[in-house]
Amino acid sequence: MPYRPLTLACWFLLSLFLPGWAHAFEVRFEPVAEGVYAYIGESGPRTFQNYGLNANYGLVVTPAGALLIDSGASRQGAELLAKAAQRVTAQPIRWVINSGSQDQRWLGNSYFRSQGAEIMAHAGAETDMRNRGQAHLNQLRPVLKQRLQGTELVLPQRWLQGTDETLSLGGVAVEVKYRGGGHSPGDVIVWLPQQRVAFAGDVVYVQRMLGMNPASRTKPWLASFAALESLQPAVVVPGHGPLTTLEQAQRDTRDLLVALRQHMRAAVSEMTDMDSAVKSFDGSAFMRLEHAETWLPQLANRTYLDVERE
Repeated sequence: MPYRPLTLACWFLLSLFLPGWAHAFEVRFEPVAEGVYAYIGESGPRTFQNYGLNANYGLVVTPAGALLIDSGASRQGAELLAKAAQRVTAQPIRWVINSGSQDQRWLGNSYFRSQGAEIMAHAGAETDMRNRGQAHLNQLRPVLKQRLQGTELVLPQRWLQGTDETLSLGGVAVEVKYRGGGHSPGDVIVWLPQQRVAFAGDVVYVQRMLGMNPASRTKPWLASFAALESLQPAVVVPGHGPLTTLEQAQRDTRDLLVALRQHMRAAVSEMTDMDSAVKSFDGSAFMRLEHAETWLPQLANRTYLDVERE
């Protein structure tokens, strides 16, 4: 039988039955500074196609091994991060720091534990990891489907304490800054003083609307941001969005948090009901951010509830 190329219709049908095949998803770590790399994830939602890796991840290469900042939203996503690391260094991943307790930050821990890595997070994340871990899996299951297979809830072996802890990993200084979290209770900033690079995790969102969940607290979030400002980093790797400057992070994250808190504190003080407070918030300065139209009312709602609890 003579060879006949597939028609466009056939290719379309194949793409329906082989999700992810027509447009392969790739994780690629790009250089940030000497020995420092970042993968900048998609700014949209978690999807089957992106393995739930809609966030940013860090890689620090040392003479004695590599440090991975955040392990992904699943075991299979973690494997993609590991393969991407192998393309830039022959050093094995010996350490993992979970920068927070959101799913993308730690649900890949099981893979790296099986590879012998030491996994760390701040003690402030432990309760939230334990309380919401199963809920994270339940929420991811209809999205990731078979790509969630093999994912287990594996907590860090080492819990960091206090507000500032300095680690020496393979001779590289790594400082972990904790001010009570923010987007999630365990949010930290991972600071590389020699390179002046800050991995800000979910403390910073740029070019897109920040996210909040029932565990988010805006007051410590601003305290965490203030810790970032005190460092005066040359480069900020946000939790979501492209590599950025401190000034851009201030405009896109800090200023929005300040505006929300000021408005909602006044509303709560004046006993304005939540619906009226949300509708009267002027977010016009932030409509330039991606997802603003749909997410800003939700942020206003959560901020009102957060301030009311204080």
